[in-house]
Amino acid sequence: MPIANRQPHPSPTAKRHPETTERDRHEVAQLPRPRRGASAWLHAARIRQWAKNLLVFAAPAAAGALGRRGVLANVTLTFAVFCLLASGAYLINDARDAPEDRRHPIKRHRPIASGAVSPTRAAAVGTVAVLLGVGLSLTVGGGLPVVACGYALLTAAYTTWLRRVAIADIAAIAAMFVLRALAGGIAAQVAISRWFILVVSFAALFVAAGKRYADFLDPGARRSRRVLDEYTPDFLRLVIGVACAVSLSAYSLWAFTAGVPLWRELTIIPFTLALLRYGLLVTNGKGGAPETIIFNDRFMQIAGAAWLVSFGLGA
Repeated sequence: MPIANRQPHPSPTAKRHPETTERDRHEVAQLPRPRRGASAWLHAARIRQWAKNLLVFAAPAAAGALGRRGVLANVTLTFAVFCLLASGAYLINDARDAPEDRRHPIKRHRPIASGAVSPTRAAAVGTVAVLLGVGLSLTVGGGLPVVACGYALLTAAYTTWLRRVAIADIAAIAAMFVLRALAGGIAAQVAISRWFILVVSFAALFVAAGKRYADFLDPGARRSRRVLDEYTPDFLRLVIGVACAVSLSAYSLWAFTAGVPLWRELTIIPFTLALLRYGLLVTNGKGGAPETIIFNDRFMQIAGAAWLVSFGLGA
């Protein structure tokens, strides 16, 4: 047979993961290409994920305390505290993970892994950001500095150890959400009910398990995170289902016993629809970035708006 007529042999990777290769190419094509300089730094700090820090407003809003004198200012400062803490933790984590991220088809385009931002400078800036966050928490006072330090220590423990321990990694991610919610209540000096803690804790577990399930379905993440080998899809779906059920049950019990007008009970409807929609997206492997769902899914945005309106009418 003439050499010119021979067909090139497909690579072993293409034989094993033809569908994965196409999906990775599609996702990479959708990635924003961070520029060097300020744009790369903003991307490395993951500004979009600051949306998670809006959770600090949950407890004071539920207690109707945002209109009290000084409360909104304190909670806004608390939001800034967690933006600094979270971005600092992301910079330190990505600087540490740069060699590992370079082997991932998606994460290798992150600013630090791609070389747009120096890992050494990222770690230094991240450390400064964490220290600034803790320092800013001192201006609010009360128990907020304790929570801020606890959050910083938890993120450090997650980066260095907990994310490599099955179950502990999910619990740590959930605890970061819970600390945000507690910080808002502390900054506003409002009592945090057991129902609130229960709902937030299991909703956070729901989100954390969804992130791990998305990682489990991602061959690139599985190659770089050995802890995923300890999970099974059935177990992660079980955790997602249990967390969703407990969160919804606790919220419903609170709504029916809150002693407020019918509107508070009606908030159960959009809350349930939002949980179910998120659960659908999660089980389809789209739970890796909760902030992306918030910004991009129209149904979630409508359900969230309906919940805010009905909650406000019942306040």
